[in-house]
Amino acid sequence: MRSIRLAAWAIAHLLIFIQLPGVEPVYAKAKAKQVINIAYLTQEQNVPPPLSNLDPFIQNKGIIGAELGIDDNNTTGAFTGQQFNLKKFIVPLAGNVADTFNKELAGKFQYVVLNLPADQVNQLADLPATKSMLLFDVATVDDALRNEQCRSNVLHILPSRAMRADALAQYMMKKRWTQWFLVLGPAPEDHLFADAIKRAAKRFGMKIVAEKTWEHTFDARRTAQSDVAVFTQVDDYDVLVVADEQGQFGEYLDYRTWIPRPVIGTQGLIATSWHRTHEQWGAVQIQNRFKEKAGRWMEEQDYAAYLAARAIGETAARTKSADASQVKNYILSDAFALQGYKGNPLSFRSWDGQLRQPVLLAAPRSLVAVAPIEGFLHPKTELDTLGYDQPETQCKWDK
Repeated sequence: MRSIRLAAWAIAHLLIFIQLPGVEPVYAKAKAKQVINIAYLTQEQNVPPPLSNLDPFIQNKGIIGAELGIDDNNTTGAFTGQQFNLKKFIVPLAGNVADTFNKELAGKFQYVVLNLPADQVNQLADLPATKSMLLFDVATVDDALRNEQCRSNVLHILPSRAMRADALAQYMMKKRWTQWFLVLGPAPEDHLFADAIKRAAKRFGMKIVAEKTWEHTFDARRTAQSDVAVFTQVDDYDVLVVADEQGQFGEYLDYRTWIPRPVIGTQGLIATSWHRTHEQWGAVQIQNRFKEKAGRWMEEQDYAAYLAARAIGETAARTKSADASQVKNYILSDAFALQGYKGNPLSFRSWDGQLRQPVLLAAPRSLVAVAPIEGFLHPKTELDTLGYDQPETQCKWDK
């Protein structure tokens, strides 16, 4: 009986390959997959002087995250009939990013993941070739790019400085640590973060009781022994808020202030989109997958590039389209939702292209809280309590 069934099975499968004259074959050719090509554009960076042997400089932040996102897209694409390809373009240190874009990307890609500084993002966004493209900014945190300098063909993945400052302020309000001592560095980026902190303090009713600019040496031994204690002799305060985006002195402040107070901001308790201590909502799974692929922890830019690739994949799967204009319309609609391993679905703000998302509040070796903090309400979504809400935006672009 078994041999009869096997013979019948063999005959049935043999017949599907037999084509009779004038009759269409029984088997059908597999439908051609819809191919979606994504470009990843970045530039080599100068290796800065090492600030610590504990945190070596990582040259390829972002790339592996994008590759992981493409892997996940193609897992879904096996069922939706779509194929996602990632082409990487790394401009040499002395190269010209705009020239590379015009020669290698213009007219060949509809989607470009940009891991570039703010000035280069807008330089590319203003090129004639990018008007029909959708650019995903995975590197900048500048509030200006989400406001007066926004571009209609750019979507921003990382939380802005305002979102990060608001996240810290919400947690400080919960703890009732309302008196702040602000210390900022000399770099322009430090002043931008300090501006975001001042905005958050005003927004949530905090008081900056003292403000100082760090003008001392960046030598760790001298700073640890004398400078910090003397520098921090000010009136009483609840927390020291530091704005040192380059990490040149902020790490020296904790445990060395004149009076014992916690440090928050760019060091101490930080606000970030991703952190190696994050383990909730399936984060362990992607942390392990990334570490197996890269041999290191996932950084913020890796996470942002992953989300950029996944946003394209999720939208293409839902719309069954590879057209950038259709994808953009869906991405900016209320229907779009992206899982980002942070509890709440992520979505894009239709007024400035910013990805709304929970912000992690993390100490060096522990996750302390996730903002928005419970109790901060919003008529649409609590995620819009972080950063510039629609009534506050200065972005004027035609969707």
